[in-house]
Amino acid sequence: MTEVPERNLGLELARITESAAIAGARWQGRGDKIAADQAAVDAMRIILSTIDIDGTIAIGEGEKDEAPMLYNGEKVGTGFGPKVDVAVDPIDGTSLTAAGRPGALAVIALAEAGTMYSPGSLVYMDKIAVGPEAAGWIDIEAPVAHNLRQVAKARDKDIDDLTAIILDRPRNQPFIDAVRKAGARIRLISDGDVSGAIATAEPDSGIDILFGIGGSPEAVIAAAALTAMGGEIQCKLWPRDESEHQYAADNGHDLDKILTLKDLVSGKNIFFAATGVTDGELLQGVDFFGHGATTHSVVMRSKTGSIRFMHARHNLDRLDRLKGTLDE
Repeated sequence: MTEVPERNLGLELARITESAAIAGARWQGRGDKIAADQAAVDAMRIILSTIDIDGTIAIGEGEKDEAPMLYNGEKVGTGFGPKVDVAVDPIDGTSLTAAGRPGALAVIALAEAGTMYSPGSLVYMDKIAVGPEAAGWIDIEAPVAHNLRQVAKARDKDIDDLTAIILDRPRNQPFIDAVRKAGARIRLISDGDVSGAIATAEPDSGIDILFGIGGSPEAVIAAAALTAMGGEIQCKLWPRDESEHQYAADNGHDLDKILTLKDLVSGKNIFFAATGVTDGELLQGVDFFGHGATTHSVVMRSKTGSIRFMHARHNLDRLDRLKGTLDE
């Protein structure tokens, strides 16, 4: 039996993503994505240590980034409160932050212990995601053109009025070619496929569907948000080479299985929070002024379906003094 976290943890999670976003945004446009990510990791970890949960990192910096903190299996929180799985991405879009481009987010998700999918060393997945109107209409094993026709029917649009969002990588060129051949529009993103998946369920984003191969950790985090938003994501593990095929065989990962929302996050009370690092379609980025900063965040809870957008004004001098006491 899992213990359902009945306390609304959303605002506490927002404190975590706000801290990470402010720290990471200091490095916006400076060309150093490693420094930006490390600053966000450090800030996120400090605030996370104050939250009354008995948490374990299920999706962390670990496998793909070889990070020494917020790694898979790390214990987080005070140790008091509900036992939970935690998924983090201190900056979804480190390259965007380093280049000063839009769309970077600090994100965190939380669910009952044992309910988050762990892909281990299989760090990439083939993905398709849509918002509430097209949920139940897609099939990851069907051709791209078929899925576009289905989404067009569900959304009462013509295919040439649809916009697909795709991570701009050579491995995704077949998806790009297929979308163009079908006649739909494309928005290519250089990074940040958590925000890309969420955009499919955000009414004002202009995005109808996500296609392509991206990070496995990001798929789990996006699933937490889409569960609250009523959207849908389907994924299949995508091994890069023979060694990853062997890893999947040795660890019981079925490469042919379609992973649904419930496979990725099966909890009944899932929380998601994100704060903009740089300006994007979903959230505004951090804006610094004098000794302060403003942030824009979203907090979601699957149990109630609530989605809250929050603007916050922060006194950085006071936050620095508080950080000093937490570090002691």
